[in-house]
Amino acid sequence: MTERPALPFGDPEPAAPAQPVRRVLSVSELTASVRVLLESKYAEVWIEGEISNARVWKTGHLYFTLKDEGAQLRAVMFRSALRYQRFRPEDGQHVIARGRLSVYEPKGEYQIVCEHLEPQGVGALQLAFEQLRRRLDQEGLFDAGRKRPLPPLPRKIGVVTSLDGAALRDIINVLSRRHPNVHVVISPTRVQGERAAEEIVRALRLVCAVPGVDVVIVGRGGGSIEDLWAFNEEPVARAIAGATAPVISAVGHETDFTISDFVADLRAPTPSAAAELVVAGKDEIATRIRNLEQRLRAAARDGLQRRRATVHALQTRPGLAGWPTRVAVRGRQVGELTHRLSRAARVGASRRERRLHELRLRLEALDLGRRIDGIRARLRAAREGMAVALRDVQQAREARLRVAAGRLETLSPLGVLARGYAVCWNAERSAIIRDAAKVTAGEEVHVTLHSGALDCTVTRVE
Repeated sequence: MTERPALPFGDPEPAAPAQPVRRVLSVSELTASVRVLLESKYAEVWIEGEISNARVWKTGHLYFTLKDEGAQLRAVMFRSALRYQRFRPEDGQHVIARGRLSVYEPKGEYQIVCEHLEPQGVGALQLAFEQLRRRLDQEGLFDAGRKRPLPPLPRKIGVVTSLDGAALRDIINVLSRRHPNVHVVISPTRVQGERAAEEIVRALRLVCAVPGVDVVIVGRGGGSIEDLWAFNEEPVARAIAGATAPVISAVGHETDFTISDFVADLRAPTPSAAAELVVAGKDEIATRIRNLEQRLRAAARDGLQRRRATVHALQTRPGLAGWPTRVAVRGRQVGELTHRLSRAARVGASRRERRLHELRLRLEALDLGRRIDGIRARLRAAREGMAVALRDVQQAREARLRVAAGRLETLSPLGVLARGYAVCWNAERSAIIRDAAKVTAGEEVHVTLHSGALDCTVTRVE
């Protein structure tokens, strides 16, 4: 046994060095601490990189990887943030991501939770426009073979636009000037802002459901790409492609292009031009009729001149010396007949115009919109009269009931008993005793009162 060397007197023995306290952490605790540190220090970061391995799971969340030449980073965008993205994130896109760093604890991987993505070098709206245009083009929605021709003479035209915009006024002005007797069906909707695309789809379906709509104009006035974006939404494009009537897209100005322009059966540079295109068939038919009329008049003049030349040649022949007089007489007869025929035609046309006017007045009188007020007034009067009649009948029946009840109360034997009288029966209750002489002392009788009955024994007869 080795002994310690003796210390000088008065010097204390030095203490042993303290052992370090060892703290053991579990993997979950350490990962949680790292997650708290990352989320607190990098609550919001902007990261630039290229998207790879992008996929959307059944939950609606988007998982992808951001990478550059030297590193890569796991990323996730939850469904609540993904639905606000204007474009669809795809592999190979160079983007700038805004989000917060976090740790996916089950795998111990750190990742960025993205809240916003924007493409690098091109606007988000322009990229979304190109993506949707390319996808719909691949589906065949832009094919010229599926475009429907416009009707030559539309009788009922649908208009899907805002009631407050200048586009509606321009369309109505053109139609009223060039086709005043056309029937216009307006389906109002918002044309910009949130949920505008849903309203446009609903308005388009409503106007296509109206019987007899021959063509539909969908559009609005000019604006920025953000203002026109509702017409770049996929639901609007598919609603236009599925419309039952031909659709003219008239969005913005001549330099503005939207997805609706590619899907529609015809694109118009402006709403006014769309209205002119709708009635262009009418103008073409009217021009053709005028041309045919001019050709007919020219042919008639040429024929008449040839016949006049023939007649003049015949007049110079000796055997036809008396023909001018006879022809003059026939000409007078023809003139008279022509005058009578023209007069009869004018009279017939006037009679038909009067008949048409009378029918129009009768039709206007039968208009449900004008008759509805009168029908409602008669309905209210009938309802009030019925209520008064029912009240009178009820009061009369109640009065009769009260009289009958009073008479019944008067004739009821119970009413007599209620006034203090009683009915006396024999013991078998088979006969009413009206004479005291018919009862002997000791005989049992039954007495009926207003409330209850008594079985009594006769002790004395008077």
